[in-house]
Amino acid sequence: MKIAILDDYQNATPSLKCFELLADHDVKVFNSSTRGLGQLAIRLAPYDALVLIRERTAFNRALLARLPNLKLISQTGRLSGHVDVAAATELGIAIAEGVGSPTAPSELTWALIMAAARKIVPYANNLRDGLWQTASINPELNGLGFALKGRTLGIWGYGKIGQTVAGYGRAFGMRVLAWGSQASRDQAVADGHQAAASRAAFFEQADVLSLHLRLHDATRGIVTAEDLARMRSDALFVNTSRAELVQPDALEQALQKGRPGHAALDVFSSEPLAADSPLLRIPTVLATPHLGYVERDSYELYFRHAFQNVVDFANGVAANLNNPDYARQARR
Repeated sequence: MKIAILDDYQNATPSLKCFELLADHDVKVFNSSTRGLGQLAIRLAPYDALVLIRERTAFNRALLARLPNLKLISQTGRLSGHVDVAAATELGIAIAEGVGSPTAPSELTWALIMAAARKIVPYANNLRDGLWQTASINPELNGLGFALKGRTLGIWGYGKIGQTVAGYGRAFGMRVLAWGSQASRDQAVADGHQAAASRAAFFEQADVLSLHLRLHDATRGIVTAEDLARMRSDALFVNTSRAELVQPDALEQALQKGRPGHAALDVFSSEPLAADSPLLRIPTVLATPHLGYVERDSYELYFRHAFQNVVDFANGVAANLNNPDYARQARR
């Protein structure tokens, strides 16, 4: 099969052990992204199978219809609304899903919390410029960081990642306050944490508030400007899940108003994030380039499953399909 691996910014996949699974196939790794429909259609038209790195490229009906040779989309991890499944099914394109792990995104979440709380990045950057114990040359921003022990960690979404981050908070002596579905809150209480009395209380009480929700129609824009306005001026808002969970522009406006006072972000509504993004101009924002799953162990896990799904499909075994009713004859 002719296989394309998309959006491998660091050209990491050829160095993975699991890359050997594709040894019998014709593989092209694309290290740059393109967003235009026409450009994508020209680039991808020759390929039988595409391996997607999470949702770095979206596939709508218009694009899928212009890929006449495409038989399989192999997704690293789970789908998250970036592929038009109904269109793919109608066009006879199979979609295979992989597996994920909470470890890397949970660890990154905690790294961001620690770094933002103690202002590690600005301290380190200013040290290179000869400034000792200086978080900012702006007196208003040159305040002290804060320790986590004794403070309240708000977790919205008590799934695998949320549970892991909550465990980190407990280990650091934090009070863990959960919000989300009733089942999530009940599980948090069963695990020895607390459930917020209300959504308003959740935003008002959290010193650090971290989102761990899946993105779908019900959660898109679920965090509102009103929610953010309830946060304290010294609170930290953390999002390593999906930028679209927050209403458009609500976080930028809230940070400019000072509530919450700080944010640590790994996800953005448009990625790669443009260098002139307003978020990068806000000094109280710690931003990383969507690194939640970007580490070697996660790549080996995600891509091994994605590559194996391609190999199985090439051998006539359609496994782990999101759309098992896809119709091959629609395209052949």
